[in-house]
Amino acid sequence: MYMDDKNYNAEFETMQEGPSAVYKHHIEKYGPLDQFGYKDFIPMFKGEKFNAEEWIDLFAEAGAKYVVPVAEHHDAFAMYKSNFTRWNSVDMGPKRDILAEVFTAARKKGLKTGASSHLAFNWAYFQRKPGFDNWDPQYDDLYGINREKNDQMTDQWRETWWNRTKDIIDNYQPDLLWFDFYLDKEAFRPNHPELAAYYYNKGLDWGKEVVLQNKNFGGFESYPPGTNVLDLERGKMSDIQRNTWQTDTSIGANSWGYVTNWISKTPNTLIDDLVDIVSKNGCLLLNVGPKADGTIPEDQKAVLLEIGKWLKTNGKAIYGSKPWKTYGEGPTVVAVGHHTEGKNKDLTAEDFRFTTNEDKLYAIAMDWSTTGEMNVQELAKGSKNCTWDITSVRLLGYEGELKWEHTDAGLNIQLPNEKPGDHAFVFEVDFGKNAEEATQNYISMKND
Repeated sequence: MYMDDKNYNAEFETMQEGPSAVYKHHIEKYGPLDQFGYKDFIPMFKGEKFNAEEWIDLFAEAGAKYVVPVAEHHDAFAMYKSNFTRWNSVDMGPKRDILAEVFTAARKKGLKTGASSHLAFNWAYFQRKPGFDNWDPQYDDLYGINREKNDQMTDQWRETWWNRTKDIIDNYQPDLLWFDFYLDKEAFRPNHPELAAYYYNKGLDWGKEVVLQNKNFGGFESYPPGTNVLDLERGKMSDIQRNTWQTDTSIGANSWGYVTNWISKTPNTLIDDLVDIVSKNGCLLLNVGPKADGTIPEDQKAVLLEIGKWLKTNGKAIYGSKPWKTYGEGPTVVAVGHHTEGKNKDLTAEDFRFTTNEDKLYAIAMDWSTTGEMNVQELAKGSKNCTWDITSVRLLGYEGELKWEHTDAGLNIQLPNEKPGDHAFVFEVDFGKNAEEATQNYISMKND
């Protein structure tokens, strides 16, 4: 939960270009920029309807197993009781420890808790110039300490970042720590081993496993594969990865924080994303955009609940699963890398994804075929990935028996007249006495 500072900063940038409509609106509604700036929106952020238990109940119903509230965003406003900045949600705005309340509610529900930090980018985040309130040195602890636009980061700022990061670790004991970009800048390189050593040693002190998550640090020069979880923002991988990775994206197609023109993605798009990511040994961190009063809008709730409904039926293919020998098949190419999701097309009935769980193979059709049948080519009898006979096939969510045939052309399935759901369709495939060998997963094969 955070204020929509990205959009507000974009407005500031527009204001610098001249008397735009945004500039005129700000002057008319809030006053001169040297008097009313970003800091003055903080008292308007009250979170008066925020209820952490309601949030967590919703997330649990949506099928979430871990939650990662924003501890502090690029704006340097801490959503927790900070010992290093006056700009925090306990002393200002809501006058509540948002991070602590979410953690407490989540832990009662058995969910893992994480904290995300976007503070590193505060160094270059706000646009400064004479005539803005952020040119005033008394607000350096919010807007940042550098007065000119340059990349010469000071040791003082890195120390500030480190103190605030340790503050979160020490006082909230998160199960995972997620970091946004800019921490990968060369100036932060001395902090990389310091951060990992401090956090992982704290995990040992607490007697629990902890996970460090971040964007790509110069090709993993600081963090070798396996020492952290790589995160892709609004993007995916092309194939199965040996090490666990994560996609972070938003329910909002056009925003992370709440805006009045928010556009929610469809449940179908997000379920397809989830399945594709899991089939490649990844997990999905899904963002919601609450309002300033602390409520989650109804359209976002509806999306979450639809995802949860799908997971209740098809969770065996997701929770605790591993990627199979190949992630999938089909004609649709998935865009790869950060900020590529806008290039993706909808997956089709010819696109399948595979996972394994408890000696079962799950072949997941990404849409319902209008022809009345489906053929899974990767399961062709005698093919390199399917040298064993299939003994049974069932469609999760469907109570009747399926008609199917295992041939040299693939596993051909006759579909029932009625769909068991509205999104990706999961076929559970059993290989009988050969199940353990037939469903050997990619990870165990690579580790042998």
